[in-house]
Amino acid sequence: MSKVLVPGGAGYIGAHTCKALAEAGFEPVVLDDLRAGHEDFVRWGPLHRVDLTDRAAVARVIAEEKPVAAIHFAASIEVGESIRNPSGFYWNNVVNALGLFDALVAAEVGAVVFSSTAAVYGTPETAPIPEDHPTLPINPYGETKLAVERAMKWYGEAYGLRSTALRYFNAAGADPDGAIGEAHDPETHLIPLVIEAVLGRRPSIKVFGTDYDTPDGTAIRDYIHVADLAAAHVAALQRLLAGGGSLTANLGTGRGWSVREVIDAVARVAGRPVPAEEAPRRAGDPARLVADPSRAQAELDWTARHSDLDTIVRTALAWHKKRNG
Repeated sequence: MSKVLVPGGAGYIGAHTCKALAEAGFEPVVLDDLRAGHEDFVRWGPLHRVDLTDRAAVARVIAEEKPVAAIHFAASIEVGESIRNPSGFYWNNVVNALGLFDALVAAEVGAVVFSSTAAVYGTPETAPIPEDHPTLPINPYGETKLAVERAMKWYGEAYGLRSTALRYFNAAGADPDGAIGEAHDPETHLIPLVIEAVLGRRPSIKVFGTDYDTPDGTAIRDYIHVADLAAAHVAALQRLLAGGGSLTANLGTGRGWSVREVIDAVARVAGRPVPAEEAPRRAGDPARLVADPSRAQAELDWTARHSDLDTIVRTALAWHKKRNG
């Protein structure tokens, strides 16, 4: 069985991808310091509790496990924190990624899939957004992800490291089997926050901005089920292992949902109203962020299969009920 190194495999998207890897016949080897990950999410292969700053330990794990490729998730992700602490984000997201790539090159591991983000686009000029849209991040989180994408290009030219950068839009939902789900601390994503409100675990959900140029005045985002994201990573890995060249691709559905539509969907699935209150817009929030996923569909032979809004909400609601009793 071929092994795949998965830094950050104890996190939300990483753990779902480990499950998908196992189902596709790979053994995921998780590398995670568990500062943000969850040990109980590591169920489909070994866990090496290693900090990516420890380059000797990373090299030792690669030498021991002999992976055929890597899927790199380990990163700081909270946008507000990136603005307050850009230094930490550059060290964790950029410097540690380069250390990982150096270790892969030294061990002659020639393929890596990278967890990137739609934040590389900044404030979009068009919707849906294609991959050739200008990349003008408006926060350090997006800047650090773009820096790694650019580094991978040069690593490919200099060292032959073939790579795929997958630019996520809004990851959401939970494993349809209920094994794993979203568990961030603090939680900043809309759907789990709305679920916490409908379950009475927070007083209400704040709707930031009701005067956008959208049909109901609230911001629109492209939500993609985490199981579909996981499937795309496996497809990207298989393409690289079959000799495919480096690629950058959006992962989304091409369809956006407004904040009010999300709240209505949670209320419908839960069978009870969601307490909500209106609040001013947040600085830097664009009115619409919707992917053009056609490149991923064509190059990876992939399409989002679980990403209708009710399925996303139903799986997330079941997970949150199970996780917290």
